[in-house]
Amino acid sequence: MTKYVYNFDEGNASMRALLGGKGANLAEMTSMGLPVPSGFTISTEACMEYLATEKQLSDDMMQQIERNLDELQVRTGKSFSDDANLLLVSVRSGAAQSMPGMMDTILNLGLNDVNVERFAKLTNNPAFAYDCYRRLLQMFGNVVYEISGSYFERHLAKYKETHNIKTDQDLQVDDLKQVIEKYKEIYQQVAGKVFPQDPKQQLLEAIEAVFSSWNNERAFVYRNLNDIPHHGGTAVNVQEMVFGNSGNQSGTGVAFTRNPATGENILFGEYLLNAQGEDVVAGIRTPQTIASLEAAMPDVYAEFIRVANLLENHYGDMQDIEFTIENGKLFLLQTRNGKRTTKAAFQIAVDLVKEGKISKEDAVLKIDTKSIDQLLHPSFQVEALKEAELITEVGLPASPGAATGRIYFDAAAAARAVEAGEKVILVRQETSPEDITGMSISEAIVTSRGGMTSHAAVVARGMGVCCVVGCEQLSIDEHQKLVTYPGGELTEGTLISVDGTNGAIYLGKIETVPSEAEEAFQTIMQWSREISDLKIRMNAETVADIETGLSFEAAGIGLVRTEHMFFKEERLREMRRFIITNRKTEQDRALSQILNYQIDDFVEIFSLTQDKPVVVRLLDPPLHEFLPHQHNEQEMTKVAEQLGISSNYLAQRVMDLTEVNPMLGHRGVRLAVTYPKLYLMQAEAIIRAAAQVNATGATVKPEIMIPLVGMTEELSLLKTQIEEHLKSLLEELDTQVAYTIGTMIELPRACLIADQLVDYADFFSFGTNDLTQMTFGFSRDDAAKFINQYIGDGLMPIDPFQTLDVEGVGSLVQTATNLARQKQADFKLGVCGELGGDPKSIEFFHQIGLDYVSCSPYRIPIAQIAAAQSAIKYATIKEKLEV
Repeated sequence: MTKYVYNFDEGNASMRALLGGKGANLAEMTSMGLPVPSGFTISTEACMEYLATEKQLSDDMMQQIERNLDELQVRTGKSFSDDANLLLVSVRSGAAQSMPGMMDTILNLGLNDVNVERFAKLTNNPAFAYDCYRRLLQMFGNVVYEISGSYFERHLAKYKETHNIKTDQDLQVDDLKQVIEKYKEIYQQVAGKVFPQDPKQQLLEAIEAVFSSWNNERAFVYRNLNDIPHHGGTAVNVQEMVFGNSGNQSGTGVAFTRNPATGENILFGEYLLNAQGEDVVAGIRTPQTIASLEAAMPDVYAEFIRVANLLENHYGDMQDIEFTIENGKLFLLQTRNGKRTTKAAFQIAVDLVKEGKISKEDAVLKIDTKSIDQLLHPSFQVEALKEAELITEVGLPASPGAATGRIYFDAAAAARAVEAGEKVILVRQETSPEDITGMSISEAIVTSRGGMTSHAAVVARGMGVCCVVGCEQLSIDEHQKLVTYPGGELTEGTLISVDGTNGAIYLGKIETVPSEAEEAFQTIMQWSREISDLKIRMNAETVADIETGLSFEAAGIGLVRTEHMFFKEERLREMRRFIITNRKTEQDRALSQILNYQIDDFVEIFSLTQDKPVVVRLLDPPLHEFLPHQHNEQEMTKVAEQLGISSNYLAQRVMDLTEVNPMLGHRGVRLAVTYPKLYLMQAEAIIRAAAQVNATGATVKPEIMIPLVGMTEELSLLKTQIEEHLKSLLEELDTQVAYTIGTMIELPRACLIADQLVDYADFFSFGTNDLTQMTFGFSRDDAAKFINQYIGDGLMPIDPFQTLDVEGVGSLVQTATNLARQKQADFKLGVCGELGGDPKSIEFFHQIGLDYVSCSPYRIPIAQIAAAQSAIKYATIKEKLEV
């Protein structure tokens, strides 16, 4: 019989996949003897079985839930509907990987019309009891019967306004009773249902609703954004309620053992007196700092400090702790590795190593490669800020960065604006999980309510989106689409700039400057270089890109795209002359001029890279890319005049060179076969430039790459021609330059005959863009029109142009690697396509034993850390296999 339900004393932290992160950590804290309210966890397996069987709890599940509920009642000495010891529970979701706010929670379950009176007598606090019942009705209605929370919120707001009541805490017992009756009417009016009075029925319906929330839209979007598998399911945690809203000696809060924005080693968090946990997360009330708890409840604060240190040492990471204080007693409701900004992640990882709590390898593993871009976020120019019109500077800096966009007040409007090509800022009183789609596409998020642990703050930090919360100077009317602030009003579409690092908001656009990496970042990068086997090169040909790559200590250049050098006007003119003319003297004159341009280009590159390896790809694109568009009469006339030819002749040549499918046409190596002087000119420019730079004391060793080879005959012909030409050139120059000639593997046929190509190549570099295109038969320029549909319909797990298709394209890469290495064990193999910067792809490239990957300069830190993480993971797997 499958075990579906586990008491908290039956699990541990290693059971995340089965018990979810929350359940596993509740079990772990229970085993540590920490003050955790009693409860049990229904497994993720139960969730997936429920979802797969037309949403029915099996008899086996029902029996196990009933048995564990009985055991919970014995352990607590409480039961549903007991006059003296009333049991109330919370029902919370908990996936294996943290998904804050994406699924559902219900508190105060077990209250009904009779039990609320029992509870009022037991607590001697009727207002507290009826407030709990009000909360249950709203949560249950929203989660289980899918009644929008706005129905309840609007009625409550209207009631308070009508009765001149300022806050929820000012509601008296009679007020709450009237609100509760209205809430029950909302059930019937909106959902056609009656709130169930049987606590066990409440529990079963709540469990089913939490299971179903695994497939709600916001959870689905969040998993896609964070690469979380859709097949994991959520566990359900049923736990004895403790009450933070039972008076001024009670409260609830969220705290991090270190600052999640900066990484500073200081307790960071917030709490609310006389409140329940949802109040903190929702941001409806502005909380107090955790430090102020020391004055309010010194004994509780001291105990919390002790527990926080214990948990961080136990887990070896910064912890995010949810807690409740009930009548002066501390209870822990959850701990997990806390979400943090990337800046904080680097600082925390380095500090934990310095403190002797973790190893360098553990520190590298703690970095989320997807979030590294966040560390390189821009900031506003200092001088531009001085001139900017300030809207407010009293917001809380929840997630760093600098962003400009137009205001939109809801996720749907933001999505429409983004589709129209706008950059948007999502502005709301507070965000909720339903806003996840709008949050993910926004340049920044601004809220008028909430603290540093509110939903907006936590989710924005996790996504790396600039965010400012708690802007109390802003009055945000989401229905009227209006923001009022001390200096004026902002309407939908207004352009603003948001400083997520300092918590300020400005009117209009402000220029930005790139951020600078800090010491902790450099430390992690150095450790990553020490650990990783794969070298990380850059794809670059401009001075700016090369300098950026070198600042990240790239191991060299894995791809110089020479075609990018031909689009300046004077160079393009000579390239067109070479292509269009049929006269040998004209072609030679054009090539001679281009040669001089190319020498200058390569001298500039080699002077920057010095002794680092540089792969130069010879011309790859089809010829038509250099030609004017035949339907642009103005451009055709201009080019004809520049080249001194007739418009008719130019039109005929353009027509002759036009291809039906140019990506499969006259490009790459095929150009060199028909225009051999083109590649010889480029090879000569490379060697002449290398010789010049070597004369200054460097040791340039260029790696010349021939693209789009699919036959050994092509490679043999071109390599022989190039070597013979360069031999004569070096004799003429009376010097030596060490160079190699390799090929770009981007055709499936090349992968299958790699053992033959090895005989004519000094290295291979996999061009994953074209290899993916050729393998799938997808046009990489047009595939976006249908790939998202494929992914959404479950036909494809990923976009193969973003992450390697291991089964198909990866199999070809591995085949080519095996064939090459069988022939020559130390044969050099690399990757220069875009997938060279993708962490998941890098793990595969590491495992099959490639020498390097190459990516765009700003992806080097991502690739470097991903390579180190792969080396650590592979070493661990290998070690386990050897045991």
